[in-house]
Amino acid sequence: MALLQIFGLFFAMALLGLPLVYALLATTVGFIAWKGLGHPLETIFLTYIGGVEPFILIAVPLFVVAGELLSHGGVGRRIIAFARTVFGFMPGGLGIVTVAACLLFGGVSGSAIAGAAAVGSVMIPAMVDRGYPKAFAAALVATAGTLAIIIPPSIPMLVYGFVAGASVRDLFLSGIVPGLLFGIAMMLICVHHGRRYGWDTGGARASRTEIWTAFREALPALTMPLLILGGIWTGMFTPTESAAVAVVYGLLVSIVVYRDLTWRDLPGLMLNAFVTSAVVMVVVGATAALAWLITVEQIPAQLTQMVRDFTAARWSFLLLVNGVLLVLGIFLEPLPALVLTAPVLVPLARAYGIDLVHLGLLMTCNLAIGLYSPPVGGTLFVAGRIAGVGIGAISRALVPLFASSLVVLVLITYVEWLPMGLVWLMRN
Repeated sequence: MALLQIFGLFFAMALLGLPLVYALLATTVGFIAWKGLGHPLETIFLTYIGGVEPFILIAVPLFVVAGELLSHGGVGRRIIAFARTVFGFMPGGLGIVTVAACLLFGGVSGSAIAGAAAVGSVMIPAMVDRGYPKAFAAALVATAGTLAIIIPPSIPMLVYGFVAGASVRDLFLSGIVPGLLFGIAMMLICVHHGRRYGWDTGGARASRTEIWTAFREALPALTMPLLILGGIWTGMFTPTESAAVAVVYGLLVSIVVYRDLTWRDLPGLMLNAFVTSAVVMVVVGATAALAWLITVEQIPAQLTQMVRDFTAARWSFLLLVNGVLLVLGIFLEPLPALVLTAPVLVPLARAYGIDLVHLGLLMTCNLAIGLYSPPVGGTLFVAGRIAGVGIGAISRALVPLFASSLVVLVLITYVEWLPMGLVWLMRN
């Protein structure tokens, strides 16, 4: 089948060590030449450019800039301090603090890598000092860091909304409950390990005054996701405009309120954001070219008929989607994976009567799990580097966290009202 041949060619290119952009482009050109399709190469160039031209994609570099501003200021430190004040007394308290900090920081940055790096640099040494094994501390940060792309504002959901024509507002809403469920599942693992192994039996409960002080310090940072989402849901601004608001707000918080950054720091931060955004957009353009080839060869229509002949059951199709994306997420970052697979899966989802918002959520969650799946997970490498442990040790410590994530994934897949309840409520 053409789709299997395309993916086989792509993985062969990737295994040869080609950078992702070149592997995607070589697969597109190579398949056209192999099959003698006759598509002019100029079309690939135009499709590449067209893949990064849409106005809504301006939000991607803007959110990256906002994340840079807040992650390099004192936002991460204050969020961690607030989480520690609230949850530090519980068994497995530092682990719970790590998960809570990743949830809160994710609502500010929208970047899994940034969340894992910012929280991990503080919490991994603290957990190790408390008695946690380095491998478990790294595994927890790698897992919890991915919550940033599930809860709003999520850059992958923004890109999926553009590709699939789904409501970004509804996508952001759909991520709230699943993000909390994933976080709670990780916290329960921390409580269990804290009690069973005696790593962290908890401490004294913070007073109301201490909690209020920590909350007041973190409030300017915690207000950012509320400002962004509130503006989108009330119609005050679009998702793209919300990214610009996030940048302005990030400047105010980091330079005026917290004063952790100065105007002299901005050129370096902007350069980092530019490099990150450029890498993302180059990959998105190359993925768009390959997605165009898949679409123009009518592979989605062929695949739709094949899958419907294979099974008429909606539950088995969703199981198939989860299985394919879990494997794909090991090899591809969320953004290129979404751009590549959404044109294929959206027609299938429509054929089975699946809400495109629910599909986008499931795709994002599967690809988030891929970020900490061995051997090439992005947050896995970041956490391992901070902790100074190998992927093998982290992978063994990752087993209970990975299992709990799969349980939550099954719940949000088949108990549709869990992730979609807020969406249905707001639609009405």
